[in-house]
Amino acid sequence: QAGVQESGGGSVQAGGSLRLSCSASGYDYSTDTMAWFRQPPGKEREGVAAIDHGGSTTYADSVKGRFTITKDNAKNTLDLQMNTLKLEDTATYYCAARPGRRDYRYSILDTNQYTCWGQGTQVTVSS
Repeated sequence: QAGVQESGGGSVQAGGSLRLSCSASGYDYSTDTMAWFRQPPGKEREGVAAIDHGGSTTYADSVKGRFTITKDNAKNTLDLQMNTLKLEDTATYYCAARPGRRDYRYSILDTNQYTCWGQGTQVTVSS
């Protein structure tokens, strides 16, 4: 059964860096679309960054130039390097995957695109 699991969250001061990792299992990772989402306290889940099976990346405007998403098909992992963190980056971060063919009815940063979700990992940025 397809599954993803995040790791690497924690607390950091504003301006610092964190790296999140996600391990996938149970499906053909070479054809999937994967993404990172986040959910700040009291707010809706939002797309942060995504990468398709061809390696093309998409970022939310709020993280462009600060976050980098990478995927290693050989290791079945997805990473999110987060630099120059801001207070507003505080959230629970989720790894998401869509095994197989992408659903073009939805944006690559839309939660409806993804069928497999991790439990989430907390990122807290303090001043």
